[in-house]
Amino acid sequence: MAQDRRAALTAVLAAAVLLALAPGPLSAQITLKSPKWTELSPQEREVLAPLAPDWDALDAQRKTKWRGIAQRYPTMKPDEQARIQEQMRPWAHLTPDERRKAREQYKSIAKLPPEQKSDVKQKWEQYQSLPPEQKRELAARPSNGKIPAPTAAPPANKPAGATGQR
Repeated sequence: MAQDRRAALTAVLAAAVLLALAPGPLSAQITLKSPKWTELSPQEREVLAPLAPDWDALDAQRKTKWRGIAQRYPTMKPDEQARIQEQMRPWAHLTPDERRKAREQYKSIAKLPPEQKSDVKQKWEQYQSLPPEQKRELAARPSNGKIPAPTAAPPANKPAGATGQR
């Protein structure tokens, strides 16, 4: 009786292995359609033009994301459309590693408490107001993972006699 069970179990395991290894619908993976640049609609190509040089190298998931943006684009307000176009151009010129780092940084900022997000936003606005040459200097410095305080920001005025100690 134990031998019959063992034989039955062996047969079931063998069938499971064969099904798992067999080509066909049981083992086929679902793949997303990954259209080439030339297969996009004229409207999609117009919206996604900054991505044209890199489009065919993008993975299917990224293409799906960008196509979704292109499809929603006509329903966006003009300022949203401008922001998308503005952000797409520099993004298209980043290396895959730079994009990965940017995504990681975005995710870490998104997890911050509101007051820290506000600080990051303020520092970003200060950075944006810097002259281009100062931005280049900051970009050339090695990063410690933190957003540096801009050097052009005016120092905080301390009341006379303030020592910072209590």
